Amino acid sequence: MDNVPDSWYFSSMLTPTPPATDHDDELVDLISERALFARLETVRLISIAKTGHYASGFSCAEILATLYYGVMRLRKGEPDWPDRDRFLFGKGHAAATLYPLLADWGFFDPAELDEYTRLGNAFGDHPDMTRIPGIDFSSGSLGHALSTGTGIALGTRMQGRPSNVFVLLGDGELHEGQIWEAALGAAHHDVSNLIAIVDRNDHSLDGRIDTVTNIEPLGNKWRAFGWDAHEVDGHDVRALLSTFRAIVEDPERTRPAVIIANTVKGKGISYMESEFGWHLGWLAEQDEVNAIEELRNNR
Repeated sequence: MDNVPDSWYFSSMLTPTPPATDHDDELVDLISERALFARLETVRLISIAKTGHYASGFSCAEILATLYYGVMRLRKGEPDWPDRDRFLFGKGHAAATLYPLLADWGFFDPAELDEYTRLGNAFGDHPDMTRIPGIDFSSGSLGHALSTGTGIALGTRMQGRPSNVFVLLGDGELHEGQIWEAALGAAHHDVSNLIAIVDRNDHSLDGRIDTVTNIEPLGNKWRAFGWDAHEVDGHDVRALLSTFRAIVEDPERTRPAVIIANTVKGKGISYMESEFGWHLGWLAEQDEVNAIEELRNNR
């Protein structure tokens, strides 16, 4: 962050960016650093709450950081800018990983996060759009984000705004029938400014996704519903950046698009990556110290 001018850091997000090239090293480094920052802040916030969703947030940290620092149209300190891109967090239980990025954009005072989940504080385990600047959808009840995103995308299109609408879904969330109703509707109305991202970390609270209800072949399912479908390593910042750019900068695209981002639940902490039970939990004091050290060493 120290070597990136503030004017570039925020102003470059106001217009589309060119296709990813070898000259993007500075941006890739920035996004990777912000993903680490989001993970470290997740640990800090859950330490305040004494329970939270480490693993769900860690699996999508690079996705969130890529969106907020390399893809989305935003203005620093203006969460209600009418022409901004919108973001809907279907898997809202991982909001502790998103809040620090919104604070970094100047949407609210970062000090407000110091009282995370405390009585009267706006910041809870799930995001509340009525209380938190920068939150475009109150999520937590899984399955509703894509329907809402479709409506927002249609609304911004009717208003003639340049906004894209990004909806991040958990792969377990795809077990909800409303997701597929929304997918049908978005394709029927050619909602090309709607981009869904599936955090394909292969786990939900109930177990491995495809043992609960198999969702494969996932890409072909979305294509059959009328979407453009792409697959990418969800922890590879350069690949994410290139994939997002290919979608949002394609003037010929007429259909909604989905990115299936293959991720690791608990990415960055070895035992969280391998133990299903870390969907929800809390780290004791020394475990937290060790987790922070491991995250820093794995950057």
